[in-house]
Amino acid sequence: MNLIGARPARFRRLRVLVVGCGDVGQRAARELGAAQGRVRVLALTSSPERVAALRGQGITPLLGNLDQPDSLRRLAGLGQRVLHLAPPPSQDLADWRQDPRTRGLLQVLARRAPPWALVYGSTSGVYGDCGGAWVAETRAPTPQTPRAMRRVDAEASVRAWGRALGVPVNVLRIPGIYAPDRDGGTPHARLQRGTPVLRPEDDVFTNHIHADDLARACVRALMAPKPQRVVNVSDDTELKMGDYFDLAADLYGLPRPPRVSRESAQQQLPLSLLSFMGESRRLSNQRMKRELRLVLRYPTVAQGLAASR
Repeated sequence: MNLIGARPARFRRLRVLVVGCGDVGQRAARELGAAQGRVRVLALTSSPERVAALRGQGITPLLGNLDQPDSLRRLAGLGQRVLHLAPPPSQDLADWRQDPRTRGLLQVLARRAPPWALVYGSTSGVYGDCGGAWVAETRAPTPQTPRAMRRVDAEASVRAWGRALGVPVNVLRIPGIYAPDRDGGTPHARLQRGTPVLRPEDDVFTNHIHADDLARACVRALMAPKPQRVVNVSDDTELKMGDYFDLAADLYGLPRPPRVSRESAQQQLPLSLLSFMGESRRLSNQRMKRELRLVLRYPTVAQGLAASR
């Protein structure tokens, strides 16, 4: 075999760029085999303090800030596949309906050879309140909060960018992420505080996904993307919010949370919690199972929470 002109091994490995390399991004890097060297995972970080920790996981850190577009220039042409998990900003916005971080990132990625695929981690909150109905990806978004509206803007931006450049883009609509080994990833602390939940007649359906299953979905979408596809990434749990907390309380041996009316909740709870109590939907995950061929390790929250015991 003639090796003259062969590229160094570090350039022959598949390069995956992770933007927003928090808990889920790091789990995805492990799924990709970053520590074993099968894939070179590069991660954008704005914190010099995180550099050593990322390197320790086999991830190549790149200092840059999505709120400072000039710091992103080195990302152009760098990743053959891009996993974008960074949320939109929530302040200092010229237009509160837009996500300038995603728009700026896409401009940089278009400057050189575009990636082979891009996966964007969105939120199921784009559907708004569906009155407890089952929701498939064909349902039109009806966002009811500013953060959900910014997610809709980001979704539209990445899909239009993908169509213009011929890049397969997958949008993953993600519900509540949990995992016992995730910071704040279980309801344990909230149960200890005794935070109330809604009474059954006022309660809402919620949706969940274990962080490990979400990371696996991200990797599958990266490696076998369908052009401009939207996929709900949710487990098989079908529970209202109060029932979820009751289940967790029983599992942890803690008192079940008090039940209150919606009117009482509006007087007792902060707006950040109330916003989640105002939307009810059940996500269909059939496209995830059929197209991503994802077999859930934790099909229900009961199994996922119990796995740590």
